[in-house]
Amino acid sequence: MNRRYLTLTVTAFVLLLLYGFGAAVFPNFLSLRVIVNLFGDNSFTGISAVGMTIVIISGGIDLSVASVIACTTIFIAQMVNPELHGWHPLQAMAAAVAMGAVFGAAQGFFISFFNLHPYLVTLSGMFFARGVGYIINDTNLAIKHPFYSETVRGLSIPLSAILRDYLGLENYVRKGVSLPLTAQCFILFVVAGTLLLAFTRFGRYVYAIGSNEASARLMGVPVDRMKIQIYALSGFCAAAAGCVVTFYMQAGNSSLFVGLEMDAIAATVIGGTLLTGGVGGVPGTLMGVLILGLIQTLITFHGNLNNWWAKIFIGALLFLFISIQQLLNRGLTRRAST
Repeated sequence: MNRRYLTLTVTAFVLLLLYGFGAAVFPNFLSLRVIVNLFGDNSFTGISAVGMTIVIISGGIDLSVASVIACTTIFIAQMVNPELHGWHPLQAMAAAVAMGAVFGAAQGFFISFFNLHPYLVTLSGMFFARGVGYIINDTNLAIKHPFYSETVRGLSIPLSAILRDYLGLENYVRKGVSLPLTAQCFILFVVAGTLLLAFTRFGRYVYAIGSNEASARLMGVPVDRMKIQIYALSGFCAAAAGCVVTFYMQAGNSSLFVGLEMDAIAATVIGGTLLTGGVGGVPGTLMGVLILGLIQTLITFHGNLNNWWAKIFIGALLFLFISIQQLLNRGLTRRAST
């Protein structure tokens, strides 16, 4: 078994172990609502992690995603507010994702054409985007628009009704469980990211750059242009995650999600993507996001543990997966030398 499938297998095992533990200890843990909440509550982390996965596979890193998410939320709230600008939410969202993509492309330009380290460029971008958010509005701004109160809520999929009517599971499914638009967006990005990496030239180039950038250049891969596109895609995903946050919170705040970029990186690494690049995939990242969500859910069900325990467990898991990756890399190096 190669290292890609081995790390993915370990991730799947940890996910099933956590879910099985929750089901054994807490009677209501097997309910459909818990699964739906896992996707809905972690949707913005998951969408940003999809973009982060592509960046890390290419051998880079993006520390600006959380700031872009926060900036996007306050931008949309500001533009939609009828007393300020009165835009339709779809107009504000289109402008936000476009600006997120342009911002990411600018970071990719500095990384590729000036040969700067992604850590330094995106660290600067992190402070820049957060500062822009505070300039737009430094307070929490509620979004009061019929699009959010009526349209977004109406786009939920009635899962419980579908499972009862078409699969005959009326004895196992509670009434009133719906798949919210936030979870639908998360699933859409996971599917799109998986297809993009697996079946397109863009995906092949991403893996080639992450495996060996010098060899990729010799093979004719437009590395500089690809880096601009990769970081533009990461900025797009972060801005899209910000749009989803407005569905979830119906508000914008420039101080939101400090440190969420670390959650996205943790989910990506736990999902089997190597920090050295060249190996990984979006399905693993999906499992990584669900693992983070399960840890938080288990702590919530327990009721007597502080939320900081989630950070402790996540840190331990992250250390475990990085150690596994290091051991795999050493094994491959020894095998190549012999």
